[in-house]
Amino acid sequence: MDILAVNFGGIGDEILFLPALISLKKEFPDSNITLALEPRSKGIQSLTDIIDNTFLIDIKGGNKYFELLKLVFLARKNKFDMVFSSGGNKFISVLLFLTGIKQRYGYDTGKLSRLLLTKAVPLNKNQYACAMYHDLVKPVTNYKTELPEINVGSDEKIPNSVLIHPGVSKMSIKKGMIKTVSADVWTELINILIRNGKHVMLAGGPDDEEVIEYIRKNVKNKNFDDYYGKTASLKDLARLIAKSEKFICSDSAPLHIAAALRCETYAIFGPTDDKKLIPDFVKAVKAKDNCPLKPCLWDKCQTTCETLDCLKITADDIASIAGCYHG
Repeated sequence: MDILAVNFGGIGDEILFLPALISLKKEFPDSNITLALEPRSKGIQSLTDIIDNTFLIDIKGGNKYFELLKLVFLARKNKFDMVFSSGGNKFISVLLFLTGIKQRYGYDTGKLSRLLLTKAVPLNKNQYACAMYHDLVKPVTNYKTELPEINVGSDEKIPNSVLIHPGVSKMSIKKGMIKTVSADVWTELINILIRNGKHVMLAGGPDDEEVIEYIRKNVKNKNFDDYYGKTASLKDLARLIAKSEKFICSDSAPLHIAAALRCETYAIFGPTDDKKLIPDFVKAVKAKDNCPLKPCLWDKCQTTCETLDCLKITADDIASIAGCYHG
């Protein structure tokens, strides 16, 4: 059994998609699963043995239609038995039909999808994203995988440790999606944690250089472990998260890695909906604002507002919620 899964998005989206792939592997243990994804997310394969192969489809590059035709060509060439796509665009069903794959599964986007797909699955966005993606595989399996699972090996926790990952992707910032607190707040949070005797560790990705440099320059007590630039891969970051007793981060890809590792995690949430993006054991750190639109990002608007009342969260608030602040 050869299965093609199509899921475009960032690393976080690929992690949230993993439960669907895990259930497919349980149902078809001898299957080969190929994941078509964007090049920026190719590191997902280092975190799991569920994905056998990948197709890198750069739909955000210079020629989206050429890339989609490339996907059709690769799908026809490899003669898959099934294809599953998470896309909500009404033309996804046409794309899957063009692949020539006999069994095609995607979301119900209207009459065309019901005509061209083997099963057009109802799209329910009002649930945890893992469950939303998992609905795609319900027609072929009774297995239900609730949470992502990733493989990074087992390491002992560093006693009394708190790992801070303050960044979000530059792509979201360029699009006007502000989803985290300021560098000043992250700096003061580290000061508080160190004063309270915590073993503080700092990490970030290539997009986080500006906030990391600000923290390095302005934090009062330099007694923390600086791992920025030392986690050379997604798997290195996952291993560091696995070793931390507590993890404090933004609404970004590392959050989903931590959830997959079942790490004690505290995530900053402002304009986005925590109920759709985190499981129950992850704690959302939110402002006590009364914004009538919150959560607004994506469902109600495509960019954040100028006032950002939903992100008026202090370092004291974060440390207290994470159980790290004693006055």
